[in-house]
Amino acid sequence: MNAQTITPPVPTSEQIIHESKVILKGVTWQTFQALLADVGDDRAWRIAYDSGVLEIRMPYQEHEVPTGMLESFVEALADELEIEVMKLRSLLLKREDLARAIEPDTCFYIQNEALVRSRNIDLQTDPPPDLAVESDYTNSSLNKFTIYASLGVPELWRYRRQTLEVYQLVEGQYEPVTQSLAFPFLPIAEIPGFIEQSREIGQRSAVRLFRTSIREILKNSESID
Repeated sequence: MNAQTITPPVPTSEQIIHESKVILKGVTWQTFQALLADVGDDRAWRIAYDSGVLEIRMPYQEHEVPTGMLESFVEALADELEIEVMKLRSLLLKREDLARAIEPDTCFYIQNEALVRSRNIDLQTDPPPDLAVESDYTNSSLNKFTIYASLGVPELWRYRRQTLEVYQLVEGQYEPVTQSLAFPFLPIAEIPGFIEQSREIGQRSAVRLFRTSIREILKNSESID
């Protein structure tokens, strides 16, 4: 039997919610592509694929709230800096030649936004997103760092346990850093506090507080210069 023509059964919503994730092994790239084509874009679950291993996971509310807040913070930063960013949320990042693919919780083009504006992005020829964000409410069965590194994503944010970890790609591997590559002035250690505040005062109020803080930082930076 030709393995490339076999499509694994699509897990039901009930299966995914109960197990939080489904792992399929021995999945060829062609089968992986066929599965995505069969289910289309209207799906709640997200995927990661590495050399024949496919992970399907269902996001939780506890997972989605920090992701949404971090998106709002990046957008606020762009507004205050008066720069363009392209938010692509869970864009499927894939390279067939590497047999790897992943859907981040959200991602942005920042430094390279102008290069991909209005383009149908193909990572074979286009640069990867400048920033990818992962909210680790549940552990992954795959090494996502390896996938992101092979795709060349220069900066990765991982929010877990009320802590924001920032990593930069250095010689093919991620190293933890205290400064964002895209936003060097950003007080990384203070970000989780704004996310936690949103649970008490509301998300938009927390974003307004964050925006006020950024304005003060930029104002003080200008006065020093």
